[in-house]
Amino acid sequence: MADVRDMYMAHTALRREFRLLPALVRAVAPGDTRRAEVVAAHAVLVCAILHTHHEGEDLLLWPKLVERGGEEAAAIVPAMEEQHQAIEKGHAEVTGLLGGWRSTGQGADELAEAFERLAAVLLEHMALEEKEILPLAEKHVTAAEWHKIGEHGMASSSKKDLPLAFGMAMYEGDPEVIKAVLATAPLPVRLLVPVVARRRYAAHAKRVHGTPTPPRVGA
Repeated sequence: MADVRDMYMAHTALRREFRLLPALVRAVAPGDTRRAEVVAAHAVLVCAILHTHHEGEDLLLWPKLVERGGEEAAAIVPAMEEQHQAIEKGHAEVTGLLGGWRSTGQGADELAEAFERLAAVLLEHMALEEKEILPLAEKHVTAAEWHKIGEHGMASSSKKDLPLAFGMAMYEGDPEVIKAVLATAPLPVRLLVPVVARRRYAAHAKRVHGTPTPPRVGA
C-alpha cells in the first residue's frame, strides 16, 4: 500500500516557505524592484508547487478515498475539498497582488497580509490532512496509485524547476524517505538528483532568504 511519508516531507517544505514569505515581502524596501523580483519569483514558485500538489489530490486521491474509504472518507473528504477551495481563493488573492508589487516594489503590507491569510488556511488544512487523510490513504490507496500523484506533479511542473522543488523538499527530509522516493528512478538519477537538488536549493535559499540554511520547521 501507499507509503505516505513523502507527503509529510512535502508539507514540511510548504510550511517553511509559506511561513517565511510574509517577512520576506515586508523586508523589501519600498521601490526596490530588484529585490522584489527575487522574492516574487520565489513566491510564484512555491504557489505553483502548492497548486500542483493540490490538483493531484483533487484528481487522483479524493475520488479513490470516497470510493473505498466508507464512512470515514465520507466524513472528511468534503472538508478537504472545501479547504482546497479556500486555499485557491487565497492563492488567487496573492497572485493578483504579486504582479503590481513585483514591478513597483509598492504595497508590501497588503501582499504580506494576504500571504499570512493564505498560510493560516494552508497550515490548518495540512494538519487535518495529516491527521485524517494520510492514515486513510495508507489503508485504501496502493503504492502504484500513490506514485501516480507524484508523477502528476512532475508532469505538471516546469522541468527546469523540478531539481529546485525537490531540493526544497529534501532540505528537511528524512534520508530514508528521500531514498524511497527515488527508488524507482534509474541509477544515475538516484545518484545525481540528491546532489544537484541540494545545491540548487542552497543557492536559491541564499538568494531569497540570505542564507543557504533558512529556519527549519522543526527547529
